[in-house]
Amino acid sequence: MRRGIAATALVASLALAATACGGSDSGDSADGPVTITWWDTSNATNEAPTYQALVKEFEAANKDIKVKYVNVTFDQAQNKFDTAAGSKGAPDVLRSEVGWTPAFAKKGYFLPLDGTEALADQDKFKSNLIEQAQYEGKTYGVPFATDTLALVYNKALFAKAGITEAPKTWDDLKTAAATIKAKTGVDGYWGSTQAYYAQTFLHGEGTDTVDADAKKITVNSAAAKKAYGTWLSLFDGKGLHKADTTADAYAHIQDAFVNGKVAAIIQGPWEITNFYKGSAFTDKNNLGIATVPAGSTGKAGAPTGGHNLSVYAGSDAAHQKAALKFVNFMTSATAQATVALKNSTLPTRDDAYTDAVKADPGIAGYQTVLSAAQPRPALPEYSSLWSPLDDELPEIAGGKESLDEGLSNAETAIAKLVPDFSK
Repeated sequence: MRRGIAATALVASLALAATACGGSDSGDSADGPVTITWWDTSNATNEAPTYQALVKEFEAANKDIKVKYVNVTFDQAQNKFDTAAGSKGAPDVLRSEVGWTPAFAKKGYFLPLDGTEALADQDKFKSNLIEQAQYEGKTYGVPFATDTLALVYNKALFAKAGITEAPKTWDDLKTAAATIKAKTGVDGYWGSTQAYYAQTFLHGEGTDTVDADAKKITVNSAAAKKAYGTWLSLFDGKGLHKADTTADAYAHIQDAFVNGKVAAIIQGPWEITNFYKGSAFTDKNNLGIATVPAGSTGKAGAPTGGHNLSVYAGSDAAHQKAALKFVNFMTSATAQATVALKNSTLPTRDDAYTDAVKADPGIAGYQTVLSAAQPRPALPEYSSLWSPLDDELPEIAGGKESLDEGLSNAETAIAKLVPDFSK
């Protein structure tokens, strides 16, 4: 098993120095600084400059370490790292989407970080974020940025309609949407057909696409059908915008919300800076943020997303040591507060939520909903399970398939991704 590399990497990886990215290809000299490579998968325009500035701060404080910063397009990074790690040429540090972490840990590409300098402040991080950075009892990433989904709404439109608080249930949302339409002429809610966004409905019914512990596919279960039935019902009714099944649906929904053409949507904190660019939110305090509405179980649950910083198991001991120090610096409270202030992203540790950080109403609002976020199970294939649903849900919402047909198709496709799971 490739997992053995990770378990003994600090010793065994010495033999890999000749081929590891942090080894002979790094340009290190015998008496010079160690050069580590970091693949950052953040937005190159809006986020990367902040990280690049932090890299310079780290280098200034650690003269014996240089960091080769590489911004890799997010949608290409997973495959690129998989290829590079398989040939022992991966970067020393990867900004890994939380769903990638257990998958790469299973392959033995990530170094276990328990007891290392990278996780020296483990008790400072939110426990659910540490949980989803783990695989088979070991921790393979340090939470770097987190996110979840929330009901975001236009306070002015809600007030104009006489609505004084955010809807607590999906039925409440339907009622609010109809009232907003009647009082303002604007649709009250516009939902997404993407699987990640529909996940909130599953959690609200106490279920998921699979039961990882029982090794059972549950996407076509009675609870899941009820969840997706609620999701589907929110595309048809007074004040409820019809489903957009086009390739540009995400942009259409976002544009309508930030310009006051729809009163509420489900969205994540990665759009905070873009909310403020819209005509509806020139006053930042007009942005309302609430926990996603609850399902019939009475519970509300949005998926937890975000990124970890992980260390490549194939680098030699010197590069791993430098990488661990770098990860510790980049995930420190000071660094996270800096990133939050510059990029409007959510820190992963409570001591990074300083008064200055919480002065941003977007960050403060999303912080309040994090406690309801549902960590992903430590299943390497988990994130890939949304792909079949991304194919089927638009067909269902567009009336081209029935709910039963679409979920049956998704179940068949998911069975191929987790062949050892029962239906």
